[in-house]
Amino acid sequence: MFTPILKRLVVAVIFLFCLMGIARAHDPGLSAINVRLSSAQVAVHLSIARSDVENAIKLNVHNRSSIAGGTAEPKPLMEAFGQDAIALTVDDQPLTGRSVKIHTEESGALVFDITYDSHPGSRLKILSRVLSLLPRGHRQYVAVLDDLENKLGEKVFDAGNCELELELNSTGRPNTVFQFVALGIEHILTGYDHLVFLFGLLVAGVGLKDIAKIITSFTAAHSITLALSTLDLVRVSPSIVEPLIAASIIYVGLENIFSRNLKWRWLLTFGFGTIHGFGFASALRDLGVGSGSSAALSLISFNAGVEVGQLSVAVVALPIIWNLSRRQMFVTRLAPACSAMISVAGALWLIERLLD
Repeated sequence: MFTPILKRLVVAVIFLFCLMGIARAHDPGLSAINVRLSSAQVAVHLSIARSDVENAIKLNVHNRSSIAGGTAEPKPLMEAFGQDAIALTVDDQPLTGRSVKIHTEESGALVFDITYDSHPGSRLKILSRVLSLLPRGHRQYVAVLDDLENKLGEKVFDAGNCELELELNSTGRPNTVFQFVALGIEHILTGYDHLVFLFGLLVAGVGLKDIAKIITSFTAAHSITLALSTLDLVRVSPSIVEPLIAASIIYVGLENIFSRNLKWRWLLTFGFGTIHGFGFASALRDLGVGSGSSAALSLISFNAGVEVGQLSVAVVALPIIWNLSRRQMFVTRLAPACSAMISVAGALWLIERLLD
């Protein structure tokens, strides 16, 4: 039984959840480092969101740290960022960076192509120096390849574990499946726009059969998106996907308020799930994550983590919603109020993304 105090607590939690969604629509971020080894040089390809680079540079200028170098010119600041973003050593001998080239990808991410003098040896160490300057929870995917594009090693960095060391003569490869599953779970639990959309689907208080259809259709849509993305058959720009995700949140909130027949919501969810799936896939694809022969495994693992995260949220939220839905006040007042806040959050994200 839900006491009045407990009901107020649930309302407060839901309200805070919506406020969290308005305050922060995106996960803390992903970036990617590809290291290619050859006898002539070591080539590093760093892909990272422009906003993360700009904020890191501002932080360094404020703290007078080494990356900023004391200069106020944008280009030297960018070049210095790229030059000092990564430290490479072979057999404990630091590699010297020769040049930094910067360009922008279609997704808007900045790409730093950095070349280093090669050094013979058997043990390579890669250290990311920028994670301490990036938002808390930022993840950095690192892959090491030889000149034949064979993957020698890979790892997902975070602020507490930002170093990869591998034996260049070893044929063994680390298993990063668990890392990508964990990354997918974290992505959904910190991607508040996706969580608000999921909450909008659940708050209508539909039955178990309909919920099963909704979750199944959403999962199927993600799987199709995953296959299309992995085979590189379809690519949709984030500038299209992100506003559509916001629009889907608006629609679900309004449908909860004005529609009494949600029998066919699973079909609508399938379409929206495809859009949201492109958002998940682009988070990895646009940054080069899972490139090469392990692309399918990396993306499948990430998508599995996303589904685990969604199911975990549903398992926690559904019993509460079903119990509350027995109360007339929830059906007539609380559920419509939550749905209205969901639509408002979606509208704010839509405006933000159209103006970005």
